Amino acid sequence: MSLGLDPALALVLRAGLALLFAATALAKLRDLAGFAAAVAGYRLLPERLARPAALGFVAAELALAAGLCVPALRAFASLGAAGLLGVYAAAIAWNLARGRRDIDCGCGGPFGRQTLSEGLVLRNLALAAAALASTLPEAKRALGWLDLVTVLAALACGALLLAATNALRARPVLR
Repeated sequence: MSLGLDPALALVLRAGLALLFAATALAKLRDLAGFAAAVAGYRLLPERLARPAALGFVAAELALAAGLCVPALRAFASLGAAGLLGVYAAAIAWNLARGRRDIDCGCGGPFGRQTLSEGLVLRNLALAAAALASTLPEAKRALGWLDLVTVLAALACGALLLAATNALRARPVLR
């Protein structure tokens, strides 16, 4: 038995990140003007650069989603994913530090419209950690049919957990 990350877990991490980036990029493309407005809302770039930056983020997310699926590009794409998620976390944290909670995060996809919060910073950092974990050396073992079932179940559970936490965050607090 060799040491390293279980290949089924590595597949879950890479596939989950690829699906996440693809879904959010496509949602942002469907409303590019809205996403560009969200980018401008962060006030980290001159407003005239918001649309080109928005296009750049979408292109990066699509490239990372594809790269996570190509064996020769997996490590590079995983590091890129961690970096991009780190940039997103830093941009949110910077705006929170400036007291700017009321702007749209621009997350898109399954996340929908959300205002900035510490939870978004933590979510992006956790996803960045998952991306980094997917770069660890894998144990040498063949994947079987049960691994495929496990991977599909883990991806479904991850998607449901993400949807549930976002739905809970969107609910008004009753006092």
